[in-house]
Amino acid sequence: MTDAWPKELRVSKDRKSLSITFDNGEKYDLAAELLRVASPSAEVQGHSPEQRVTVPGKINVEIAKMEPIGNYAVRITFDDMHDTGLFSWDYLIDLGRNKGARWQAYLDELAEKSLSREPIRLKRS
Repeated sequence: MTDAWPKELRVSKDRKSLSITFDNGEKYDLAAELLRVASPSAEVQGHSPEQRVTVPGKINVEIAKMEPIGNYAVRITFDDMHDTGLFSWDYLIDLGRNKGARWQAYLDELAEKSLSREPIRLKRS
């Protein structure tokens, strides 16, 4: 658990990233895609590591809105209507500190499962 608290959370104009500045001086820019695919929701994380879901097709996802949850978290609603993840301050700082490794692990999972960051395109018949 960290003692850092966010001083500012700012969604970019294109809604593709979230900048977070913590009171200890740490600052991170987190892509909406990373936030979406690493959502702390049970829908994504499951109830055990074996149940965790690899979420493909989110390269174009945007942050639709954010709501504070008490003094400890923010609920991020994405434009694909996913809104069940509560991003605690500890989780956000962990994502920031480890975003390179988490991103690479995500890309590796996609490749291993033959999935893509691109949305699935339905073919017309």
